[in-house]
Amino acid sequence: MTSVVIKKMDLKRFSALIGQSRSPMTELFTREIGWFSNEDETVLGVLLIDVFDKDFTAILLGRDAVGRYRCFDQKVSMQTPQQAQGWLVDAITAVTLSGQTVFEQADETGEVMDLFTPIKAEEKLHPYFRLLSSQPSHTAARGIIREMMPHYVDIDGNFIEQFQTTGFDARVWELYLNAYLVEEGLFFDRDHYAPDFIVQKYGHTVAIEATIVGRKGQISEFDFDKIPEMTPEQIKEKTRDEMPIRFGSPLFSKLQKKYWELEHVAGKPLVIAIADFHENQSMLWTSTALINYLYGVHHDHHYDESGKLIITSQKIDKHILGSKEIPSGFFFQEGAENISAIMFSASGTISKFNRMGKQAGFGDDHVMLFRMGTYHDHDHNASMPKMFAYEVNESCGETWAEGMNMFHNPNALHPVPEGLFPSIAHHYFEADQIVSHLPEFHVYSSMTTIANVVSDEEWERRKQGGSD
Repeated sequence: MTSVVIKKMDLKRFSALIGQSRSPMTELFTREIGWFSNEDETVLGVLLIDVFDKDFTAILLGRDAVGRYRCFDQKVSMQTPQQAQGWLVDAITAVTLSGQTVFEQADETGEVMDLFTPIKAEEKLHPYFRLLSSQPSHTAARGIIREMMPHYVDIDGNFIEQFQTTGFDARVWELYLNAYLVEEGLFFDRDHYAPDFIVQKYGHTVAIEATIVGRKGQISEFDFDKIPEMTPEQIKEKTRDEMPIRFGSPLFSKLQKKYWELEHVAGKPLVIAIADFHENQSMLWTSTALINYLYGVHHDHHYDESGKLIITSQKIDKHILGSKEIPSGFFFQEGAENISAIMFSASGTISKFNRMGKQAGFGDDHVMLFRMGTYHDHDHNASMPKMFAYEVNESCGETWAEGMNMFHNPNALHPVPEGLFPSIAHHYFEADQIVSHLPEFHVYSSMTTIANVVSDEEWERRKQGGSD
């Protein structure tokens, strides 16, 4: 009899493969305790314990006709984890030996989206799409994105074209939001064209519309490595007026859409999720400008004679840049009471997908990723964040939620229940101060460095002109 290798899986790998096939409902009555697969991952298995009956279940998953891993067999009410694992190993072995690799469910609709096969002429492709779709440095990102696409619903019908051309940044941001919302264990309602996401849990529904601060003009390969070098004074100057105005433009445009008047949104919290892509690495420093603009205040700090950190606020009336002038305090503008909160992250980028893919076992072994950045210091007297740095590998535990913020509108007609989004940072405005509820490890910003490691022989060949 041919032997079949059954391997234990890391939860990160398993989660990346099954995506939205894991129903959020299961966490109410079961806990996953073990993950397995055959060698080529055509068959996956998961062990669960019933939190009420304390018995065990084993589930087999395989790809359906459009590529989603879904349950095709299970055994319930086993008395021990050893019994459940034994059944699982035998079942995976039998299915593997049968040669079956597709497990049709008779309810599949549509086709999986192929994001990385160009559908436009080369000159029309976004430079970052060309990088993501072809370079060995980004195989990890390609791998994890491919596993997302069988589950992704393209409501507008133009996601692939936009992703490959002029809408690349915006579509990456939407993919990131989708990944975070899946990780948070929320139910999706994708029956409506707008807003972008309708999510539900615990009897609550929240509508989320995605937008970005976009680039001015087209980007070229020559812009890849262009990172504006600015002094702290220059950054402070830009965050005073220029960036609030940049954030204000897409937020004001979304306000004019009046999504709250739609039947499926009326009476429910409405959130705008925004990210900044206006320059390379600009998201590393622009969050302060967003906070100032949303609440119409600027915060300063100093230490008193006893060494205690004192934070003071100063009201901002307006932002002026050249002939452009806008009022500050988005949450206090007419109609803004219909916007329940603003979500923001500096991490919804290709680098995030590359890191998440790498730690889930995707990517080229010769490509190494190194991450460094800043995170919140929970010392009440700390005025500066802490630094971190590490190599990205399968031992890492980064989440999609890491670095995500929700800024709550103090005037919201329909506030967002914090319990629906427990993994992220929540910020409130009370008595002219920002009051934050932060995760233990809350990242402000980070950068990822890519190293392509080759053998001495390959290095010599490249130096002699054998390869780029």
